[in-house]
Amino acid sequence: MATTEATCDPEKVVVEKAVPPPEVIKTKAETPPSSHCHFALADVVLRFLLFVSALVAVVVMVTGNQTETVRLPFPPFPLAPVTAKFNHSPAFIYFVAALSLAALYGIITTLFSFYALLKPGCCPKVLSHFVIFDVLLLGIVAAATGAGGAVAYLGLKGNSHVGWMKVCHVYDNFCKHVASSIIVSGLGSIVLVLLILLYVHSLSKKIPKSSYN
Repeated sequence: MATTEATCDPEKVVVEKAVPPPEVIKTKAETPPSSHCHFALADVVLRFLLFVSALVAVVVMVTGNQTETVRLPFPPFPLAPVTAKFNHSPAFIYFVAALSLAALYGIITTLFSFYALLKPGCCPKVLSHFVIFDVLLLGIVAAATGAGGAVAYLGLKGNSHVGWMKVCHVYDNFCKHVASSIIVSGLGSIVLVLLILLYVHSLSKKIPKSSYN
């Protein structure tokens, strides 16, 4: 009886030593993800860049008025001052409206993202819906940029097939404002694409690896 108890006790001790200590498992489970702060900071910076680019595009387009003395295209072909404005073209009006919406959306989402950066874990449902609005806004801004760019190209090159004359050799300052505004709007579209990719990458990190198998 004494010998069997002596031989069994060392085996129990070995089994107990083979079990990993619970403190190590606890420390591994409690380590927070280090990428959350980087994601929140990148989100704030990109959304602020969206606001700035949209605001600059609107201001440059609106302030590009230019008045020149030109010859009117009807007899007796008199000379008269004619002003070029953005609201003379429906495409430019849509451009200003779309970029104004993008600027408003940019400043609102920037404030939400900055608040989420200061207090992690707040309003996760609101932040998760931003990617949907980002996709919708990307379509609106891209369409406005394309429409404005098409009209700007006609003003620069004209179209001899339909008799549309180029005007940028007369309204050079106005055309410079239009071109600069469209370039800045294109940068805003790129920022929206980066925001969408950032959110898609963040959502993919939340999918457990077991679901891929």
